[in-house]
Amino acid sequence: MSLDGILPLYKPAGLTSHDCVLRVRRALGIRRVGHGGTLDPEVDGVLPLLIGRATRLAEYLLDRPKAYEGEVVFGVATDTQDQSGTVVAEEAVSLTPDAVAAAMAQFQGEIEQVPPMHSAVKVGGVPLYKLARAGKTVERQARRVTIYELRLLGGDWTPPHPRARFFVRCSKGTYVRTLCVDIGKALGVPAHMARLTRVQSGPYALADCVTLDQVEDAAAGGTVAALLRPMEEAVAHLPRVDVREAEAKAVRHGRGIDARARNLSPGLVRVHDARGRLLAIHRVEAGKRFTVPHKVLAAGGEEA
Repeated sequence: MSLDGILPLYKPAGLTSHDCVLRVRRALGIRRVGHGGTLDPEVDGVLPLLIGRATRLAEYLLDRPKAYEGEVVFGVATDTQDQSGTVVAEEAVSLTPDAVAAAMAQFQGEIEQVPPMHSAVKVGGVPLYKLARAGKTVERQARRVTIYELRLLGGDWTPPHPRARFFVRCSKGTYVRTLCVDIGKALGVPAHMARLTRVQSGPYALADCVTLDQVEDAAAGGTVAALLRPMEEAVAHLPRVDVREAEAKAVRHGRGIDARARNLSPGLVRVHDARGRLLAIHRVEAGKRFTVPHKVLAAGGEEA
């Protein structure tokens, strides 16, 4: 039986996202396993894995907002911007919750971030973390990201290094450790991220997740399918278009549908057949009558 779907996995701290993919591949005995957004090794939390045909929908899941709960320490800076690095600055700090909340408020909405040197962003084809390990620092271009929500949850305000717990919901590509450092800069003090948990990735929250041990036990018992979520959930945020069988056949062969007759707005849509099965992702382009196939999930005579 073919396994196709999404597995909301809890990634423990200490493993890379790729480590998790490899363990699930071994457990299931299949290669078509990918993930919906990398987590740094020291970060735990929600890591959606895409299984089988669902791997073709990874890009749509990657684009969804993510949410985190974390802790920032003020008065101490590290070269990696998190607790794994070497301390590069330290001073005694005294802060109030009101001051920290006011600083956080400055980062709501669209902001610019400079990627940290210890990151996978490439400059001249070389990942920044490799340059950082060689003791090099290079100029990085700022990127625009969106902070949808940033809230102070509490903290330990005892000097000399007070700590603040926070919740953030942000767009893809946001470096939360850089956000912590920038909050410190807004307060005029060094800072670094001490802890981070991804509590939501797209539609999946911590409560939806299973552990690696649970996946391996289910694989041994032949019950993995019961852990999978429908792959359609990766694109549930896109407008849905249902087509009859004649059009469904055309969609399976990579043809577009009449967008003008349906009065569709520009952007991506998901196309389903009369039985509700996901056939393809199409793009509606302004001024064009027919949609443009963006991703066909059932080709030719194959059923979705």
